[in-house]
Amino acid sequence: MLVLVTGAAGFVGNNVVEELVKQGYSVRAVVRNPEKAEKRLGHFGETIEIVKGDVTDRAVWANLMKGVDAVVHTVAISMEKGGQTYENVNYQGTINVVDAAVDAGVSRFINISQNGADADLPYRFLASKGKAQDYVAMQDNLRWTAIRPSAIFGPQDEFFNTFARLVKLTPIVFPLIGGGKAEFQPVSVFDVAEATVRSIDDDSTIGKELTVGGPEVLTLGEIEKRVIKALNTGRVMIPAPVFLLRPAVFVMENTLPGSPVSSSLLDLLAVPNTVPDNALVEQFGMDPIPFKGQHIEYLKDNSIGQALNKFFTGSVVN
Repeated sequence: MLVLVTGAAGFVGNNVVEELVKQGYSVRAVVRNPEKAEKRLGHFGETIEIVKGDVTDRAVWANLMKGVDAVVHTVAISMEKGGQTYENVNYQGTINVVDAAVDAGVSRFINISQNGADADLPYRFLASKGKAQDYVAMQDNLRWTAIRPSAIFGPQDEFFNTFARLVKLTPIVFPLIGGGKAEFQPVSVFDVAEATVRSIDDDSTIGKELTVGGPEVLTLGEIEKRVIKALNTGRVMIPAPVFLLRPAVFVMENTLPGSPVSSSLLDLLAVPNTVPDNALVEQFGMDPIPFKGQHIEYLKDNSIGQALNKFFTGSVVN
């Protein structure tokens, strides 16, 4: 079976490729960023087929779908940069891939959506992901499954690594963002990749939106403290209300190529990111990996130099 993976050099995408290869699938890895592709997929050599493609370029997808049996669609942006918007990448990009799959007769489609995504929400990121999934679900000829993860952690993540980088740059004190009250259910990228690949041949997942999370609900404050502990350091935690952070965030997102946060992401702190019905357990019978101990030791790999390089150039770290 040939599986096409969009965003194959991305955080979720390259881990899905890794799991697909492990399970014996043939893989067509569609990438936009050659630098990421070399870093994250180069070790596969000729084991996989790597091709260049952008979800916003509708014209390329008919050719990319030739011979494909299933699609895993992972492409999404959480921050708008370089002219990319939630609407043209998360929503219209999904339409472009779905239409090409349907036209090519590719019936199996796994969409990596987002926990809490809803077209009717006032938050543009979640609304764009919600509209994208609505479009997937309305296709009569598509045997689709949606995976809706909470915040994903793993060696290449942006969310948790960003906290680690900020800790490196902020001695003595560290802000409890929004008072540290927002709730998450961090889920390992390895669990997300396994559930995604298992879904391909599991007909019981067809037509389902499967929310996935880790074994614990953690507040943002608890997450920050675990990140600091993983770095073998300590900080005085100071509550930082969102309204006080907005001016600084506005400056960062308009001046730093690799800004660690945006105003739209601050807005999402108002939306609980927990998973009451965890498909990792209920659908797949898995034992979710916790956000602690050896599973977050990768956070130690961050350095002051890497943090500065990431924030000021936006370069790929790993």
